[in-house]
Amino acid sequence: MTQSLVFGAFLAALFYVLIPGPAFLQLLGIGAGQGRKAGAFFMMGHLVGDIIWSSLALIAIVGAKTIGTFVFDLLGLACGFYLAWIGWSAVNAKPKAEGQALVMVERPFRRGLIFGVTNPKGYPVALATFTALVAGSAGALDFEALPLLLGVSFVGFVTADIILIGVIGAGAVRRFYRAHERLIVRCSGVLFMGFAAQALWHATPGLLGWRKA
Repeated sequence: MTQSLVFGAFLAALFYVLIPGPAFLQLLGIGAGQGRKAGAFFMMGHLVGDIIWSSLALIAIVGAKTIGTFVFDLLGLACGFYLAWIGWSAVNAKPKAEGQALVMVERPFRRGLIFGVTNPKGYPVALATFTALVAGSAGALDFEALPLLLGVSFVGFVTADIILIGVIGAGAVRRFYRAHERLIVRCSGVLFMGFAAQALWHATPGLLGWRKA
């Protein structure tokens, strides 16, 4: 196994987490509103999904058959409804107590776990990211290399999580978030409902048999 392959797997995992998306917006609200500890629990839960999707991406890259589209359509449907619920809750959020954050996630680990596992874009984004950074060394890829690549990817995921948690929990970020919390939460809610509509739009045709082969 070449050093470029190992380094490529690390960078792919790093960029996969750092690319902004629904999970980033959720982390912004949790980390800035409830602190680094809550943000860390969210990312710990999300890490499970990161590992699952990156594993499937690496397996696909080394030549295994990919999972059928029905599974991802079903995940897309579940994710769409889940994001819609979060978006609606954010748009209509009210603080539970004076001085408390507008949106409080009581179980950030569980929220992160659901986010990571049900993200229908997790697999294609992981596949695209890992392909771009490790496909150049495809000749050195085999199933015996998977454990090491997954281990290196895990290090990349954790490194990216630490970076995000450090940034989101910074004093300046938290002060800005608190000063504009209502606007940020409302706008995030609208974006989440947009993500939900997009997920449902792409998932429904496949489940109903309307998608062309």
